[in-house]
Amino acid sequence: MPTATLHDGTRVAYEIHGSGPAVLLPVDPVPKEGAPAEELRRWGMDPALGRILADGLGDAFQVIAFDYEGHRMRHPAAALTPGHLAADLLAVADAAGAGRFAYYGYSWLALAGLQLALRTDRLAALAMGGFPPLGGPYAQMLRVTAAAHAMAQRPKSPAPAGGGEEYDWSSVDVAADPAQTAQFLGLYQSLAGFDEAAAQSRIGCPRLCFAGSADVIAYGPEWGGVLVDIAGPLSRDRARLEAAGWQVRLLQSLDHTGAMQPGAVLPVLRPWLAEVYAA
Repeated sequence: MPTATLHDGTRVAYEIHGSGPAVLLPVDPVPKEGAPAEELRRWGMDPALGRILADGLGDAFQVIAFDYEGHRMRHPAAALTPGHLAADLLAVADAAGAGRFAYYGYSWLALAGLQLALRTDRLAALAMGGFPPLGGPYAQMLRVTAAAHAMAQRPKSPAPAGGGEEYDWSSVDVAADPAQTAQFLGLYQSLAGFDEAAAQSRIGCPRLCFAGSADVIAYGPEWGGVLVDIAGPLSRDRARLEAAGWQVRLLQSLDHTGAMQPGAVLPVLRPWLAEVYAA
């Protein structure tokens, strides 16, 4: 499998699915099997999510799929700034021979796409799922990641069994080690004071943002007692976002986990990408 060299010298594997206009897709293209797959299913998540997304786009686009999140968990960065994120994503595009490409990311990987768009003119399109381009929960996520980093330094307690109905992000025990959590804490620290409004005029490509209409996560006191509201900003600022050039979609009744599943993403993303590349 081919690899790309990232900003810290580590190498991440990528796969290319299909042919046509390029789409950079930071998802794991290798389906999980065995116990890891069963654990994902218990939380209502698809163990083949990345592969299904890649295959669902690969008949019309050249999909460059790579497990960036998994790589960063296996190889934590000493520092992970917005500039590092952009450099890493561009390194994968370069290795795959994609001069100009679209990008889709979900949750913090959507945040990464926004930072990429501010640092390159090579984006043909930007799609952000599960993280709003305006009103993003940067301060809240800084508190959550600070709490996660503190938990990672404590002795681990047994992980709870999944309930299978709805993933309770606020109750998840931290199984990561301090090096893993430190990189994300550093990322949100580096984004403190990020001016989202000023950034909008610097994005020149077509753009799409979407989230589940029920994507609101209330974290308990151990996590800082914060409310991470993803759906609210898209609803409240829809007119402002559309005026700035965004297409906005709220996926009814879906929470953060539900809106990342292929059955929710592909009906939104695929026709939009086709429209962008046909223009």
